[in-house]
Amino acid sequence: MESLTAAIARRVKQTRNERLTLSAVQYHALDPGALVARLDGLSGSQTDCAVVVAPDDPAVARAIDAALRRGVPVITLVSDLPGSARRHFIGIDNQAAGRSAASLLGRFCAAGKVGIIAGSLGLRDHRERFEGFSGVLGREFPHLEIIGPLEGYDDDAATEAAALQLLGASPDLAGIYNLGAGNAGLVAALGKAHRAGNIRVVAHELTDTTRDALLAGTLDVVLDQNPDGEIRAAIAAARQVALSPGAEIHSEAIEIGIFLRDNLR
Repeated sequence: MESLTAAIARRVKQTRNERLTLSAVQYHALDPGALVARLDGLSGSQTDCAVVVAPDDPAVARAIDAALRRGVPVITLVSDLPGSARRHFIGIDNQAAGRSAASLLGRFCAAGKVGIIAGSLGLRDHRERFEGFSGVLGREFPHLEIIGPLEGYDDDAATEAAALQLLGASPDLAGIYNLGAGNAGLVAALGKAHRAGNIRVVAHELTDTTRDALLAGTLDVVLDQNPDGEIRAAIAAARQVALSPGAEIHSEAIEIGIFLRDNLR
């Protein structure tokens, strides 16, 4: 989320001469009520399009539908709400991300158990990653057993506790897939358990924390969804919605970046 906010800030400077005004408001991703309140406060006279990172919650879907009726079309970002009246989705294929993580860990781990940590299965993108992961691991790597998912709520302390629980309960734990945030907590748990570097770990999002962990050998692979590319595509889609409300929206695909310590940019 910090990377997305930083990407917006960079775009604000570039769009000052394009008759385009951007503003960003943050809320906790696991608090659908906060997003509903912000959506309910938008009016078509002041906002041409809203781009939201939306939890999969019926109240949020209703708020998106109501915003459209007030003349505020909505684009979902990172995590989709296909059952709502949202106009478009910008983000990676999260099932493909989960499948990629399973293919990697399946090849890395000869035998044993693979622990899963999610931020929250109430988030559609996290749920889709788990579905993609479990499908591939169960079908192609039956020698590995999935443990979890445990929820870390995208919080460092809660993710650390979840990781320590996995590590303590399963001495034969061969790998961990953290499909949400809280990676600083995961790194701390691996250090406390003296397992850093001898257990295969796949995580998401290239940040300072995950970059350092890749370089140290604590993480093996980081799957990244290119925040700058997502914001660029979201702004382009929002402009299309504002200028041609009834037209079909075309946007660039968001590719999944796969980073090891060997190819860090």
